[in-house]
Amino acid sequence: MLVGKAGRRGKRGGRASLWRGVPGWAKFCTVFGVVLMMLSGTSLVGAEALMARYEGAIGKADLFGDQAAGASERKSDIKGPLNILLVGIDPRNDKTPPLADAIMVLHVPEELDRAYLFSLPRDLYVEIPAFQKANFDGATSKLNDAMSFGSRVPGGGNPDAARGFELLATTVQNVTGIERFDAGAIINFSGFQKIVDAMGGVTMNIEREVRSEHREPSGKHRKGNPNGEGYIGPQAVYPKGKQHLSGWQALDYVRQRYPKNGVPDGDYGRQRHQQQFVKAMAGQAFSADVVTNPVKLDRVLRAAGESLIFNGRGHSVVDFGLALKDIRPGNIQMIKLPGGGVFNNGDYLGERFEPEVEEFFVALERGLLDPFLLEHPKLVNKG
Repeated sequence: MLVGKAGRRGKRGGRASLWRGVPGWAKFCTVFGVVLMMLSGTSLVGAEALMARYEGAIGKADLFGDQAAGASERKSDIKGPLNILLVGIDPRNDKTPPLADAIMVLHVPEELDRAYLFSLPRDLYVEIPAFQKANFDGATSKLNDAMSFGSRVPGGGNPDAARGFELLATTVQNVTGIERFDAGAIINFSGFQKIVDAMGGVTMNIEREVRSEHREPSGKHRKGNPNGEGYIGPQAVYPKGKQHLSGWQALDYVRQRYPKNGVPDGDYGRQRHQQQFVKAMAGQAFSADVVTNPVKLDRVLRAAGESLIFNGRGHSVVDFGLALKDIRPGNIQMIKLPGGGVFNNGDYLGERFEPEVEEFFVALERGLLDPFLLEHPKLVNKG
């Protein structure tokens, strides 16, 4: 069986690296970014008390297995560089193991004044290590399967998304060489629509016309094809240019990934659209319409809190919001890590990174990311 290079990387020698180039959001992981942006943005109107109010609304779980191993003492303050693992799930029911539909990393350099957003393909073909908590012996599979394998509860019981996150985090570390994440979050996509609507929608620049695989123009789900796969009936259309999207439209748009629907580069195009969406949401979060409107701000933060499970390894989401108060949409750099298919006797197994991604990891480890991106402009996502 073929295994891509992405599945065989380990830790490098040399100084400890918090980062190492994790790729950033494959699907949205926006909610957490918006929570941080909104929490830091509230300082613009002197509302630190408001931030503390929402700490209790955000779900919490042991996403990294720290409780079992003994969590480290809380630090007096947050220092960079920071690496935050963001995972988006779209659970169908409580009994179905969740898949990681979006896997992203937000990297913040030591200065805490800018950020880089990376996406890992959910189909990245990797070695998923054994995980005793789920009686999982290990396997070579697509990266998004790690969430599902790790979430299984021996002896029955509903899947545990926090356990799934722990195995996924370990897998990402093995793939990229990242030694430790400073925080992590699980975002439930169903709650994301509420956030967008609470903000009054979001304005995005649609790079080319996209037609929905799943929704009608009214927002209703398209009917299944009685004669085969797929759907039938009218499709929602997102025209090229600047468009103001409601919650269901934004979620639908960032889900599209088929060339027949106007996304010629498939999942890589979807990653780009999702990163563009993160930036657009951050911009909307900082608009005067939100930060100076207590009622709207309250709705947005409540919706975000209901959609998020967070672990800051000793720090709260409010702590992170304050630490990242200087980050604005204009200094968030979106990155794409190119890849291609892995095949075995003609059968598609998943994705693997192109060789230059290894160079990207090295540049990130050595603190040379900015000059590296100047020399490799095709790794910069526009939006």
